Amino acid sequence: MNKKLAAALSGGAVLLMALSGCSSDDNDNKVNDWAKKVCDQVQPQLQKIAAANTSIQQATSDSTKPAEVRKTDAAAFRSISGAYKALGSAVNSAGAPPVKDGEKIQQEAVKELNSTAAAYQSLGTGVDALDINNQAKFADGLKGVADELTKISQSGDQALQQLQSGEVGKAMAKQPGCQKPAPSAAGSAAVTPSAGSGS
Repeated sequence: MNKKLAAALSGGAVLLMALSGCSSDDNDNKVNDWAKKVCDQVQPQLQKIAAANTSIQQATSDSTKPAEVRKTDAAAFRSISGAYKALGSAVNSAGAPPVKDGEKIQQEAVKELNSTAAAYQSLGTGVDALDINNQAKFADGLKGVADELTKISQSGDQALQQLQSGEVGKAMAKQPGCQKPAPSAAGSAAVTPSAGSGS
């Protein structure tokens, strides 16, 4: 059942990882400076989120005890929550990007990052409350968490997409800090043909 959780997580937890495309246009230096300010703080958070994803995926084997799964998943969600909160602070402290409607774009993105942080915090609390003494109840609870996770990854993504579009998005895509961390064991999206286990 934790496999469904891992699949939901790799589907959406890292909204900011969409920034791996590089752009060759020479943007306005002010926009580049703004993007650098944000992206320098983004990379450690992306790594934290990737590590949390990995820990949940590693707890997906059927032999992992419910208590261990609960502890791992709750800690991972709290870590992701902290990362999103830090991302919100990074965008907030960088000020408004020097583009049309920059202040509105910044405020919406900060609001979205903070609300995503709160949603993950609440998932962590939810996992903590799961009954590990009843296998069926525990599996049901995890299914509910996975559904909630899917909802989070589908819902609040618009403001970040706006932040990552146009001039600002191009400038951010050029910054090494906003690009995907090198995959550790988290290359979950690309399932190798030899891994015959369906999630």
